[in-house]
Amino acid sequence: MMEQFYLILVIVLFALAISDLVVGVSNDAVNFLNSAIGSKAAPKWIIFTVASLGVLVGSTFSSGMMEVARKGIFHPDMFFFAEIMVIFMAVMITDVILLDLFNTFGLPTSTTVSIVFELLGSAVAVSLVKISGAGQSISELHKYINSEKALAIITGILLSVFIAFIVGAIVQYIARVIFSFKQNKTLKYYGSAFGGLAIAAMTYFMVIKGAKGAVFMSADTVDFLKTNMVRILLISFVGWTIVLQLLYLIFKIDIPKVIVLVGTFGLAMAFAGNDLVNFIGVPLAGFSSYKAWVANGALAPDSFEMGMLTGKVPTPTYMLLIAGLIMIITLITSRKARSVVATTVDLSRQTEGEERFGSSAFSRAAVRTTMTINKGIRKVLPASVIRGLDNRFVPNTENESNAIKEKDKPAFDKIRASVNLVVASILISIGTSLKLPLSTTYVTFMVAMGTSLADRAWDRESAVYRISGVFTVIGGWFMTALVAFSVAGFIAWIISISGNFMIFVFILVAILMVGRTYFFFKKKAQEKEEEEEELDVSEMIKEKTKKQVLNTVINANQIFSVCIDSFIKEDRAHLKESLELNKKFQKKVKKAKDKVFPMIQTLHQESMDSGHCFVQIVDYQREISHSLNFMVEPLFKHLDNNHKPFIEVQLEELTELIGLVDEFFNLALHIVKEDQYEKFDDILSMKESLSDRLTQLEKKQIKRIKAKDVSTRNSLLFFNVIKETKNLVLHSVNLIKSQRDFVDLSN
Repeated sequence: MMEQFYLILVIVLFALAISDLVVGVSNDAVNFLNSAIGSKAAPKWIIFTVASLGVLVGSTFSSGMMEVARKGIFHPDMFFFAEIMVIFMAVMITDVILLDLFNTFGLPTSTTVSIVFELLGSAVAVSLVKISGAGQSISELHKYINSEKALAIITGILLSVFIAFIVGAIVQYIARVIFSFKQNKTLKYYGSAFGGLAIAAMTYFMVIKGAKGAVFMSADTVDFLKTNMVRILLISFVGWTIVLQLLYLIFKIDIPKVIVLVGTFGLAMAFAGNDLVNFIGVPLAGFSSYKAWVANGALAPDSFEMGMLTGKVPTPTYMLLIAGLIMIITLITSRKARSVVATTVDLSRQTEGEERFGSSAFSRAAVRTTMTINKGIRKVLPASVIRGLDNRFVPNTENESNAIKEKDKPAFDKIRASVNLVVASILISIGTSLKLPLSTTYVTFMVAMGTSLADRAWDRESAVYRISGVFTVIGGWFMTALVAFSVAGFIAWIISISGNFMIFVFILVAILMVGRTYFFFKKKAQEKEEEEEELDVSEMIKEKTKKQVLNTVINANQIFSVCIDSFIKEDRAHLKESLELNKKFQKKVKKAKDKVFPMIQTLHQESMDSGHCFVQIVDYQREISHSLNFMVEPLFKHLDNNHKPFIEVQLEELTELIGLVDEFFNLALHIVKEDQYEKFDDILSMKESLSDRLTQLEKKQIKRIKAKDVSTRNSLLFFNVIKETKNLVLHSVNLIKSQRDFVDLSN
């Protein structure tokens, strides 16, 4: 009976491993797709094909890394089989929940950090239960936890963050000084040598250093590679340099594109070799434990010691290949992977645009400090040197065309993409060869940030936002460690003291949470698609602005009607809904405002007046959202604080006002939707009529004040509603007028 139970647990472990592969690859795809996708080095199907081959090959190089899950964090000989299975189950359940949560919000996190701290947390929890049960002191904990190895892993991960950023910045600066942004003039001289050096370096670290972990490499082959290392590197460098030079001279092949694709393969290979342990290392260790326990046959699961895990256990190649295939399928099909990639690309892009993150006090201080240091350096260096260096960093605009769709422009060029890939793959492969499970996410992300800084992508317009974004992501990494340790420890502790049935309770919780985040992500993705459709510069400008204006009119009418009606009925829940609805409306309007610059560029062949009208349309949308906000927030605050409602006559006046404003917006909607701008005079007349009525309401309120029928708070709120209604109507009329003029000028 017990044998069947633990067989079920092993099957569940592998099921969780498949789920973990899916959510893990969705997060880690950013590591090797960022550079190729950000630089538009090739069509996406080519990028995904190259990456998939790299993942498949790299998965066979990861056997040696599996030891981390068995004995890297704790001493397995101090635990019994039943306890080991509790540790492994807690780790896998936590990992699936945690990674899926980060993917849903599009934040790149570290699968390595999560697995290390989950193993640490669950092992500590089970150890404390054992220590408590045996009546021992907590000082005995060091006997159970491999603190030396765990500290080395954690230190390696943290150091990799700083090393990756610094090395990425230095190499990119040198590369940019050599090639500049005008690569057509420099690649024909240095391109092939750069490519030969890059590919030779990746060959060394991916093949020679990674060979020790490959299951198909014999000891003799590894020794041969070590002995002939210098010769292989020299042949590789000279051979690739000649091949690339010939390809450039004969076929005019884009050398950086070749480097990016080779680098994508190499980084995907390094990722699979280093990170596959994060997804299947624990289930494989559980499977090995189960086989050893079954082979013994005599001892109970809570008395069978797991010393066998301290030895070297080779991983079957077919299991590694199956895991690699699952990773490839996820890589190609995951929408969450694209969401995580977008975050890194946005933070490292060379061009201006909408920033995902706001500024912070720290980022502002960092920028001011850097500017001060930069000014000091410029005072020391000769002016000729400064001019020469500055010229190397002037972006190339010779071949740019305003007709190119904004979404089709690369975020950065292929020189930077090459540096990203070469530096990151080398650093990760070093970690793999040293059996250190470095975080590929940390390394690739920080390399990308370092190269973007060195490439002057963080200028004074964007630096505070980019730095804030970087520290938001890094803060998420620390949160990953804390949450992974705490949640895995909690789950392992509950299972240890409550019994094995809690395993299935937590599995059910994991399924529910993953399902919930799936539907949340699907909803957010749908909203984003709708926004992109609204703001797609490929659409006809007239149709696009028409959609924006229609949406503004509909949102304004809905928010106004719901908020006033909810206030009259003292319906706090619906008034709060209108407040949230207005916040969403404000975000959409802000995004439209942020898109003004690329949209004006798209309008370069139109008249100056049409561009001016477009700017006015966006400005009036913003004013409408402000008026609604200044109206809804005070109403909600009044109701939320349980102040006295308006008196009966005021409520009647507001009810009448809802009908008048609704009639006004219905006419506005009809005019814009049907392009019947000849009726603009009708809406002007309705606006004047509404203004007169609002003035009458103000005078009536003044009479109530003199008669002492209302309080000061009542009067301030009522006057605020009247004033913002006037502003709302006025800005709506101006919006329609600007749309009418824009349509006339665009025809």
